[in-house]
Amino acid sequence: MLKAMVLAAGAGTRLRPLSHQTPKPMVPVANRPVLHHVLANLARHGIRDVMLNLHAHPDQVRAYCGDGSRFGLRLRYSMEPKLLGTAGAVKKAENFLKDAPFIIMSGDGLSDIDITRFYRFHRRRRSFATMATKAVDSRFEYGITVTGKGGRIRGFLEKPSWGEVLSNKANTGIYLFEPGVFRHIPRRVYDFGHELWPKMLRLKKPIFAWEWKGYWCDIGNLTEYRRSQEAVLNGEVDVEIPGRQVRRGIWIEEGARVHPRAKLIAPCVIGARAKIARGAVVGPYTVVGAAASVGPNAILKSCILFDGVDVGAGSYLAHSILSAGSRVTTKSAVYNAEILDSGV
Repeated sequence: MLKAMVLAAGAGTRLRPLSHQTPKPMVPVANRPVLHHVLANLARHGIRDVMLNLHAHPDQVRAYCGDGSRFGLRLRYSMEPKLLGTAGAVKKAENFLKDAPFIIMSGDGLSDIDITRFYRFHRRRRSFATMATKAVDSRFEYGITVTGKGGRIRGFLEKPSWGEVLSNKANTGIYLFEPGVFRHIPRRVYDFGHELWPKMLRLKKPIFAWEWKGYWCDIGNLTEYRRSQEAVLNGEVDVEIPGRQVRRGIWIEEGARVHPRAKLIAPCVIGARAKIARGAVVGPYTVVGAAASVGPNAILKSCILFDGVDVGAGSYLAHSILSAGSRVTTKSAVYNAEILDSGV
């Protein structure tokens, strides 16, 4: 059976200031950390043994994931006081992974990838290493993979310009490897995209790309983070939205209190123990975190409220992200705010 390693040690610099307080894999999408959705998908496809590497805010990850039993997994942790790079991190976990083919997932990538089909392709091609790719639009923010017949990889372009475009298949950072790959990874800081994959190409190893036609998003910046929330609420990605769907597109978690004269506009999610006061309007495309409070006559549109946020009475918030414990004072007006770390 496949084992897995989830890369969860990145510093998340492009997601700052969110990642100052919250490790990137723990940033919530529909009131569950991105990492939660990754682990749930692994379990869905029968994987049981998973290694997580940690660096920034490791205690938050350990506290949430524990031993993995909540997901039906057996989790182990690999602590990196100094980051080893994507491939270097996997080399550190060689003793855990070396017995059979294994899958690498990104702890900050939201996807509903069909791991079973991905592994089937890998085996049929007798591949040494297989990369999951995703067709992307003209934003070319990702490394591009060039393939030949049967999906065999012929080359790579790192964030190409228009004049270099030969393909639109982005590297998702989701990989399947045969254990022999460890012979090609040195015990030092080492990267998959810039070093290992080009090395395997030079060595003429049978390496392949498999295109995933479902959902994938690298939550690398605040724009992509917002898009991922919208995609989940629109049903574009097959992940579980917590709570009971009381009406189409409206989910309310256990212990939440919504005043009868509050208005919820789909799609939206109300977290556990949250309070929505009389006259408040929540939605569309708003996620209210656990134990958050929305005061009387406050209006929220396309907002992401982390746990414990307090929105004062009569406030108006649009297209804003409020980090955990933030407070918005009475009758405030907030538009397109990226982060609110304290009272406004």
